[in-house]
Amino acid sequence: MPVLTAGAGKTKAGVPYCAPSVWVHVHNVSPFSTGLHETLALLTSQLRPDANHKEDMVFLKDVFSERSLGYLMKIHEKLRQYERQSPTPVLHSASSLAENVAEELQTGPMSTEEKELLHLLMSPHLKAVLSVHDTVAQKNFDPVLPPLPDDFEDELDEESVKIVRLVKNKEPLGATIRRDEATGVVIVARIMRGGAADRSGLVHVGDELREVNGVSVIHKRPDEISQLLSQSQGSITLKIIPAIKEEDRLRESKVYMRALFDYTPLEDKATPCQEAGLPFKRGDILQVVTQDDPTWWQAKRVGDSNLRAGLIPSKQFQERRLAYRMKMGTLPNPKSSKKPACKFLLLRISPQLLILAPAGLRRSFRLSRKDRQGSSGEDSEIGEPDFLTYEEVTRYQHRSSERPRLVVLIGSLGARINELKQRVIAENPHRYAVAVPHTTRPKKPHEKDGVEYHFVTKQQFDADALNNKFIEHGEYKENQYGTSIEAIRSVQAKNKMCIVDVQPEALKRLRTGEFKPYVIFVKPRIPESRRRRSAATSPGGDLQEMRQSAVQIDQQYGHLVDRILIKEDSASACAELRGILERLERDSFWVPLSWMRT
Repeated sequence: MPVLTAGAGKTKAGVPYCAPSVWVHVHNVSPFSTGLHETLALLTSQLRPDANHKEDMVFLKDVFSERSLGYLMKIHEKLRQYERQSPTPVLHSASSLAENVAEELQTGPMSTEEKELLHLLMSPHLKAVLSVHDTVAQKNFDPVLPPLPDDFEDELDEESVKIVRLVKNKEPLGATIRRDEATGVVIVARIMRGGAADRSGLVHVGDELREVNGVSVIHKRPDEISQLLSQSQGSITLKIIPAIKEEDRLRESKVYMRALFDYTPLEDKATPCQEAGLPFKRGDILQVVTQDDPTWWQAKRVGDSNLRAGLIPSKQFQERRLAYRMKMGTLPNPKSSKKPACKFLLLRISPQLLILAPAGLRRSFRLSRKDRQGSSGEDSEIGEPDFLTYEEVTRYQHRSSERPRLVVLIGSLGARINELKQRVIAENPHRYAVAVPHTTRPKKPHEKDGVEYHFVTKQQFDADALNNKFIEHGEYKENQYGTSIEAIRSVQAKNKMCIVDVQPEALKRLRTGEFKPYVIFVKPRIPESRRRRSAATSPGGDLQEMRQSAVQIDQQYGHLVDRILIKEDSASACAELRGILERLERDSFWVPLSWMRT
């Protein structure tokens, strides 16, 4: 039965002490039959508690449980396994060997196979490949690390010093630093997930930084140290005092956020490290890997090939500084901002078209601003957050057992979205339909209740409006018009995808877990030449208004939009919309997490 005796040792602080003999019972353990790291784990499990040597037992257990020691044992095993395989030496002169073989083949008569081999060896393509092979084989790709400093042993008098050597290419180190206000020392403030420091596993939050490439940083400012780190290329050597209690490595978070604003770290003076910042655009999906810092989160862009996380302002911090800017007058109050001045006219299709078109396919009401009275959709802003920062999202894929998603079209001036909607529905009325609106106007002889409109009395309409049954409603030529929530539910109950075109103000009323709306912003393409000509000849003309309308809708409601459809012409726009509707039934999309909790 082998035994293990622990004698003199050192604590982590480097102070030597003498540990009495500690017996570790290990039964039938052979370092040749099991791996060294497995043996080490077995030794740890076989430690027997002893009241007289409790402190020594704790010390041994800490030593055996050290992760770095386990890694060293695994590396040792791999090297021994490689040696037992007797690897063939790397060949650095394949070109010369091929030439020698070719000469040998030509010294006598050749068989068919030898002639074929000679032909291959003499071909220029194979010669080029062998030449490249030799070039690569003769090159040393290992990083050249500097030797340990001569005074390394002198540092082990009172505190443990760790020398960390990293290979740093053009990427940032992936760590930020700060000066401790109490002690004045420079410590590692955060480790960026996926960065060079994180991948090494050698640098941890709380470590005290003493030197960078032999240069003392004790009296340097954090910005000077950051510049020293960023300017270092190739290998970088850090002298570190490890933290007393090293933090566990962060687990990969499953929190995903949709950015509701644009962010450029180089323009943010508040960021602790502009180099470590993560730029993003409104609509980008961000994976937040840690929220430990209440001010600066670490995140990655979904779909980005960069493995390193970057710093982004937290939701709370972004809201606080937006509130401060609003208080100082440098940011307008989002609730008091002016609504987009979009102009919509009521256009009814002719009775002839009604006869030819499928049931329910008719021109929906769109009221001009002067004709619209407060729609129920505008009141939905109450209770919404004041500032747009992030929205937590998750992946969602429609299932056949669920009702189809609601498709909402909004459009700027000139988009003619009702025409686009009608054309798509006419192509496939069995899959797509519109919500039949309510009206107080008299029914015409050719009309049927529940087909063109739901015809109701003014008293009934007012009561429904008062009870918030309409997603939007208004008055035109002394008649009331409105689209109800029940009309949408009626279409979905038939397992059809309901397509509505509404004023942008109604979006917040529709964005619920019940409807899971997919919002498409349709705007006409205005060629740059036409824009310049319109601005030069008619500053108040239609083209200028169309462009301004699109800008205003995008500024106020762009964060609620899932897709922008640029309408070149009716045919291409219809084909693109048809493709979107088909993908909604088979692909997965990012939706607000709150929709899945209802």
